[in-house]
Amino acid sequence: MSQSRKVLNLEHLLIGGRRQIGIKFYPDKVLQELIKTLPNVKWSTTHGMAYIPNHKSNLNLIFNKFRGIAWVSTKFFFDTKAHNKEVEPTDVSKYKIKKVTKNYRKCPDSYFDKLSLKRYSLNTVKTYTMMFEKFINHYKNYKIDDITENDVREYIKILVSQNKSNSFLNQMINSIKFYYEVVLEMPNIYYKIERPRKERKLPKVISKEEVRLVIQNTNNLKHKCIVSLLYSAGLRRSELLNLELSDIDSSRMVIHIRETKGNKDRITILSYKILSDLRIYFKIWKPKKYLFEGPFEKKYTGGSVVNVVKNAGKKAKIRIRVTPHMLRHSFATHLLEAGTDLRYIQVLLGHNSTKTTEIYTQVAINHIQIIKSPLDSLSLED
Repeated sequence: MSQSRKVLNLEHLLIGGRRQIGIKFYPDKVLQELIKTLPNVKWSTTHGMAYIPNHKSNLNLIFNKFRGIAWVSTKFFFDTKAHNKEVEPTDVSKYKIKKVTKNYRKCPDSYFDKLSLKRYSLNTVKTYTMMFEKFINHYKNYKIDDITENDVREYIKILVSQNKSNSFLNQMINSIKFYYEVVLEMPNIYYKIERPRKERKLPKVISKEEVRLVIQNTNNLKHKCIVSLLYSAGLRRSELLNLELSDIDSSRMVIHIRETKGNKDRITILSYKILSDLRIYFKIWKPKKYLFEGPFEKKYTGGSVVNVVKNAGKKAKIRIRVTPHMLRHSFATHLLEAGTDLRYIQVLLGHNSTKTTEIYTQVAINHIQIIKSPLDSLSLED
């Protein structure tokens, strides 16, 4: 084997309840002989690699011993993701102190602490803790750190047999992986859990005329502003709820979206029509901090937004149930139909990749309408 191909991959392992440094490598006599000289080195048949106790001194020893002989790769060993340490952690206290029945096993405090430090949204905190607690209570006779990769696989098989949705399965896998790979800092050991095949569903959209009817059938000006903003700016429900008064920039005709999905700020467009309604709304409702507030100046709830949109859709006699996210889908589709460049739509929606935004090309009808059905060319007269 040439020197250029001599590579050691370091991974985190948990064996017998103790943290180990896993050493994976292509078969090579030189590497094998050097690895044998490492202190307390053992071989794991389960993981297919050698391992030694996880100590800083052992890690330094590996680097020193193989310097100039092999490349030591740590891409699976160190967490290289950047995290913003200057912002406040998410408040997860209410989830940590919740009351449970006597035999129910809660998430470890370390799980909550990591969710907080990583600034996961409260919706994600709720979902992850609920899912992970389902998992650890299925294995309530096991110590959490003794649950193996095979145990995880068997549990996922049970969920599949119960016809759980792909979304449910993915959320469950994410919650489990979060514990082993983020809380225990073992970023590679549980990567091999098979996920369900990703469903390719087209986004549900409504026409411009139907959007107009939904807006016209809202109960009051506040509800009208909510529906209009969701559609006119392509907002997620959570983004609408987090809007503060200072986020509406009428001088530049943009809306600042802060702490959105993935903790990435962005700006989107502010419609002139909604701006005039917002100014009247502000004079009547007098919100203090958030653009839309409930009782006692608290942030408007997600359930309230869902009901506002759903009820307006019913009154407008729309054929399908209208949701806040459907208005976001319609925003993107209508822009695409109007000839807006896909890359601009990607930025307005806050998508990381155009691949996510490209789904709207399959529901935009401006090009489809040009195509003539072959049936139209047939003479069907008797």
